[in-house]
Amino acid sequence: MESKAVVNAIPPYGYIIANEKWRGSVLVQGFKGNVKIIFEEHLGVVDFHLSDKSCILYVSESDIVAGNAYKRKIVRFRNANSSLQGIIVVEKTRLSEQYFSPLQKFVVLELGLNLLPVLNPMEASQLIYQLVHGESKENPFRRKSISRLLDPVVLALVQQIPGVGKVKALALLQRYYSIHQLSQASASDLEPIVGQATAQHIWGFFHKPL
Repeated sequence: MESKAVVNAIPPYGYIIANEKWRGSVLVQGFKGNVKIIFEEHLGVVDFHLSDKSCILYVSESDIVAGNAYKRKIVRFRNANSSLQGIIVVEKTRLSEQYFSPLQKFVVLELGLNLLPVLNPMEASQLIYQLVHGESKENPFRRKSISRLLDPVVLALVQQIPGVGKVKALALLQRYYSIHQLSQASASDLEPIVGQATAQHIWGFFHKPL
């Protein structure tokens, strides 16, 4: 299941290229043989490469609590992989939750990357498994068809905005294809979709000072 890879190679469908540091980790063990792994020593700041030309950086609870050094790592990740779809997977726990909203705004609004929260490495392995073995080989963040609305990962991401439940999240995703697009909408643009109160909540979430 494991072999060496050419640096920067895109893995075939059903495989991932993992940074060597993850060998033997709880996250990799969580795949339970359901994901074929190619370990590589020279991925730099990238933790995982997927076959749909997306790459993942994992930010742990300890990274967040330790200070802002992880932000510089995220910026290096974005700059080093401009041709790929960047996904930041973040441990959102009771300890790190207080830092999550500023991190979300930094990653999504300032850097234009996708951010997905997980509780722990085991949940992260399940999420990566979903991305690798999705019904479509397309990147779920790039798809613009109605089918992407059924992706529980995307729905969960939108529902993290205060005041937005599943129904309103679906309505928003019919109009805005990414969180980044949604963040650029004015309250008046949002109002016909979710109502005046929720529109103000959404606009405030993205634009009020931290």
